Amino acid sequence: MRHWKRVARALASSPWQRPAGNDFYSEGVRLSYTDEGEGPQTVVLIHGFAVNSWLNWGWVGISGALARTMRVVSLDMRGHGRSGKPHRIGAYGATMVRDVVSLLDHLEIARAHVAGYSLGGFVTLKLAACSPERLLSASVLGAGWEGLDNPRFREALPQVAEALREGRGTGPLMAHLGNRREQPGGLHNLWVKLLTRYANDQHALACMVQALPELALSEQELRAIELPVLSIVGERDPLVHSMRKMQGKIADHSVYVLAGADHLQATLDPALPEHLSAFVSGTRRNR
Repeated sequence: MRHWKRVARALASSPWQRPAGNDFYSEGVRLSYTDEGEGPQTVVLIHGFAVNSWLNWGWVGISGALARTMRVVSLDMRGHGRSGKPHRIGAYGATMVRDVVSLLDHLEIARAHVAGYSLGGFVTLKLAACSPERLLSASVLGAGWEGLDNPRFREALPQVAEALREGRGTGPLMAHLGNRREQPGGLHNLWVKLLTRYANDQHALACMVQALPELALSEQELRAIELPVLSIVGERDPLVHSMRKMQGKIADHSVYVLAGADHLQATLDPALPEHLSAFVSGTRRNR
């Protein structure tokens, strides 16, 4: 019940009236980001599928809470928000990982803490494996390891992309992970369908969906990650199983499960920014 009270309060504001950001170019695509707060630590926030940095982090108060004690950079991934939306499959996948490195280069940041939610979590985990020299830590929130390498999930991607291109919208991608997992709730299903059908460039999202297998990691790549990694996931999130599959495979891995929360509700739980802030503030590496 406490989660839904927070949802009601959040809906009383306008999630679409998000602040304008700054722009830079990565591999020929204009990307938008916001830069707020200051402090000894810098955290880069990567949002989830079919939302944007404001909806995922600003509207629900996460970026504001973090910005009280640290510098917070929130990126609109390509295909989302105010960023460019190419209609080419090759413009997504691993390119979205390189975009984060390009953002760090643009801001002249040698290393930063990076936190991603849902799709952004998979991007963050891939980044930790591919460019660990640019990260101080990786926070994989509402996400994990295994989902993108799941045969059932891969088989569903062409159908999801077709539905998007035809303007039929789609439900949460995690609904295709398997029947043994708890499925996304009704409000989450409705939220994603509305976002994918009315609030996004459907052709860009379709291209992105088809490129998702490029974000998959092998177990060997996962075990090679030496960075401090934080996982936060809702107890009723289907992706809690993907997080569990990470456990025991990363040497420095902290885990918090948010009691009673599903994939949508976890972003409204004040424990998420509290745990994230404590993790980032307590993590130290040579700069």
